[in-house]
Amino acid sequence: MKMLRWSFGGFLGAAAAVAVFVSCTKTDGIISSNSPLLPRQSVSEKSHKKSYGAYLAGRVAHLRRDFGPASDYYIKALETDPDNKELTSQLYLILVSEGRVDEAADYAKKAMSDGEKDHFAYMIMAVNEMKKANFEKSIETTKIFENPAYRDFIAPLLNAWNYAGLNNEKKALSTIEKLKKEETFSGLYNFHAGLLNDYFGNYEKAQKHYESLLNDDASDLSLRALQIVANFYLRTNQKDKATALVSVFNEDKSVNDILQKFASDVKNAVPEKNLPLISNPNEGAAEALFSVAATFRNDSVIDVSHMFICLAIYQNPKYDLAKLLLADILENREMYESANKTYDEIEESSPAFYAAQLKKANNLIKMKDYDKAELLLKALALDYDNAQLYLDLGDVLRIKSEPDEAIKYYKTAIQKNKKEINNWVLYYALGVAYEQAGQWSEAEKSLLKAKELSKNHYVVLNYLGYTWIKQKQNIDDAFAMVVSAYNQAPDDVNITDSLGWALYNLGYFGMAEKYLEKASLAAPANPVIGDHLGDVYWFSGRRNEAKFKWQQALDLKDDSGELDRNKVKAKIKNGLNKAPNLDFDKKIIEAQIKLISRNNE
Repeated sequence: MKMLRWSFGGFLGAAAAVAVFVSCTKTDGIISSNSPLLPRQSVSEKSHKKSYGAYLAGRVAHLRRDFGPASDYYIKALETDPDNKELTSQLYLILVSEGRVDEAADYAKKAMSDGEKDHFAYMIMAVNEMKKANFEKSIETTKIFENPAYRDFIAPLLNAWNYAGLNNEKKALSTIEKLKKEETFSGLYNFHAGLLNDYFGNYEKAQKHYESLLNDDASDLSLRALQIVANFYLRTNQKDKATALVSVFNEDKSVNDILQKFASDVKNAVPEKNLPLISNPNEGAAEALFSVAATFRNDSVIDVSHMFICLAIYQNPKYDLAKLLLADILENREMYESANKTYDEIEESSPAFYAAQLKKANNLIKMKDYDKAELLLKALALDYDNAQLYLDLGDVLRIKSEPDEAIKYYKTAIQKNKKEINNWVLYYALGVAYEQAGQWSEAEKSLLKAKELSKNHYVVLNYLGYTWIKQKQNIDDAFAMVVSAYNQAPDDVNITDSLGWALYNLGYFGMAEKYLEKASLAAPANPVIGDHLGDVYWFSGRRNEAKFKWQQALDLKDDSGELDRNKVKAKIKNGLNKAPNLDFDKKIIEAQIKLISRNNE
């Protein structure tokens, strides 16, 4: 089955092309902390102090990735030091990343007049000119491009729509033909050739390009292409094709949420009431800029993607998928509040609304604003009433140490689930909540059910095995589970801790020390791991180090609720009198020890 994805990937074909692109773009200007950008000495002392103060305030906001305040402070700094070329160059980049493209264009022009040579500055100017319907001027600006990625990839995409703005159909179509020279651009070419022919009313040609895109086995289909082609089929009285097209995909959760709503909209659509998604050249240009942004969507050039997606939204402020990509980039940069503001710009009528609000709730959880996350999820549940919402609600309430309420929502999630969530995940979450609520018999039933349904997933094995050892029951089976979990996920710090702690409880202090030190090295701020390591140090004769680890555990924040602070204080004062004494079969345990994969060391 053909896969669905966000965007056209791999159009540049080679990493070298990306490197060339980045080398000619001042992308590091958005987050760079190396350039001092100090105000000039030529200004008066009073102005100098004012400029310097505004610059420093902007710098602090910049480093915190508060791009809006940073931009405003930099503008104030430039008001008293207008000849600061470095700060001008920094400013047009950060303004674009905030979506303030008109302002960015003014500073880009100033930088160019000051002798700056930066392809992205010209890009801002070209996009700004196009937005103002100065299509000819935009084309002239792109002629400055010398870098191959700009000249051969970006300029043809943008200028095809510039020519559409000039109503020059022949030139628009010939310009997009330039993309055919590169085989890896085939999907992108057919997409935009289809859009342009569709825009000019050449529906037969448009359909050929769209269907070439659908039949291209070399590349997966983008979510946006799916929307565009389905919309075309509806508008050309081919609803059966539109319905068939949107019914064959089943993807990851975020995409699937959008797809389900879109499929429902297509099914219920009245063809004659459907309007084209691309109705003017600026919206076409937004598609071109989105294609560029999605192509560069990876961690090494995320600044490039960030700025280009903002340019896309500038050209088409109602472009919801572009807003989702922008929010995803902001999340990647841990700018959760900004991401949520972007999600809130997506209207309730959009197929992307529910997915956006669900992502917003997840961001609130990351920001530890659990009350707002709970309120949002409960509001969504009134309208959508699905298992994922109830699972997320249960998770929030469990984090808030309200396990009894969490249990109710997990049970509801199990009842509502229609195969969109693996059942073992729900039973696992329910078991954890029962254990947190002190209802161990119910917790054990749920965890065993999760173990069965998951076919021994390491997350379930680790939790159940660790908890059984805490309960001092089923020690032989519990240890076997922990060993199996470790062999499946040796880099999971919690599982490494479980293995070390299990070995400690079985009296194998030397081996326990090895695994607990590995866990502590990977997660030095985890107080529970530190407490466990202190215990094994005590019985290994390293008593000063044990007390240090216990004290460190007390000083660290415990989000798990597992650390018993009173017991730790007692250990610091009195040490440990008795070694663990569990009932187990030594032959079985040592056979399991031999199964610990040495490849994981």
